[in-house]
Amino acid sequence: MQLKKVIESPCGLRFMLDELELQSGYARRWLLDSPMMTREGEITASYAVLRRFADFFNQVDPIHISTLTNKLCGLKDIHTTIKNLNQGSVLDDIELFEVKHLAILSTDVKKLLQQHGMDEVVEIPALDKVIDILDPDGMKIATFYIYDSYCAQLKDLRNQMRQHPDEQDDLLLQASELEEGVRKDLSRQLHPFATAIAQAQLALAQIDIYLAKAKQMKEMGLSFPSLSQDGTSQYQAMFHPQVKKALAGQGKQFQPVDIAFGHQPTLITGANMGGKTVVLKTLTLCQLLFQFGFGIPAAAAQIAVKDEIHFCIGDEQSVEKGLSSFAAEMKNIDAVIKASRENKKLLALIDEPARTTNPTEGAALVSSLLKVLSGRDMSLVMTTHYDIEPGEARCLRVKGFENGAMDYRLVEVQDGEVPHEALNIAESLGIDSEWISMARSQLENSPSSGKMDKH
Repeated sequence: MQLKKVIESPCGLRFMLDELELQSGYARRWLLDSPMMTREGEITASYAVLRRFADFFNQVDPIHISTLTNKLCGLKDIHTTIKNLNQGSVLDDIELFEVKHLAILSTDVKKLLQQHGMDEVVEIPALDKVIDILDPDGMKIATFYIYDSYCAQLKDLRNQMRQHPDEQDDLLLQASELEEGVRKDLSRQLHPFATAIAQAQLALAQIDIYLAKAKQMKEMGLSFPSLSQDGTSQYQAMFHPQVKKALAGQGKQFQPVDIAFGHQPTLITGANMGGKTVVLKTLTLCQLLFQFGFGIPAAAAQIAVKDEIHFCIGDEQSVEKGLSSFAAEMKNIDAVIKASRENKKLLALIDEPARTTNPTEGAALVSSLLKVLSGRDMSLVMTTHYDIEPGEARCLRVKGFENGAMDYRLVEVQDGEVPHEALNIAESLGIDSEWISMARSQLENSPSSGKMDKH
């Protein structure tokens, strides 16, 4: 699964990509095309490189960082030119310029990294010979021209053209033929370096990406995760960067959450506006960031590698397929059930399933889904506002409304009963007092009022 396939996930991944300060469009395209890592060794290696760049970013003079990032702004996508060179085509002047520009750029970046012992972290192939071929006068200027020094006969013709303007047409034709011969010769000399040029382009993109990730980690307060060896994922002071930024704009603070889950299903209950959906969005975001090699929005995190990540959130109406919100949700959850029967490491995060149907059927669907997915070799975190029997699931509850404010921390409870806090929350929002008072009076006079009072 490529990053571009999940970037529009409602978990907030698009926000993280938009906040990533990449210097080149090529690096962004390469990142979007990159596949999700599913092997522990690959993830470990990726974070080892990112840690080196994070140290580099934090310890080196900002002027050196700025010099490096400014250089990377010059990285362009020349894969078509490289393909033509690899196939033995004769490159035109623009293509020869692109190769020369990339060779000089990669050499400059390599030297900058060498000054700080970073050149071995992401290896850039040496392209000095490419520069020698395309820069015979040793000017080290990233422009290209069929220089006189390429061909003595061409130099003489150009002198004649300046001295005998009346013979321009014939001389120009001869010069053009010689220039094409130079292009053929240059392309022939450059052909053996096609692979190294492609590797240099990729290395520069990777450096751009790692630097951007390192900067994002520092600015957002992200952390390096450790790999879980027992299938359990744990987060301390986990937060959602996009929600945190939005709250900061309102002069408010995001309340971090601690959570751990493994193969035992985890059921999170709580009233509406209790932060349950934000928890699931953040867990989904963290898992994706982890398997695409980003910093994690938490004080500390230990994360299990998964083959597939399923995030099912309500109200996903599918206009293209002609499905209602409920139908689209059922299709997504059905995909989770089918995937759970395959021999894959699976993470499923399901937000308030069956919320759009009537409470009786909804509670039955949620309770049955929990039973169907229990005992499977998968990690399941599900939220609900229905009162259901949790079965084998571990139950967490949003701590709730206390002292006139919501406490979004998760506490472990023994059952899946949902706290009844809707009226308190509505009251705190300044909703019409007559409406709230009438609803409260009706609840107090209902047969189930005793049960309500306990919460």
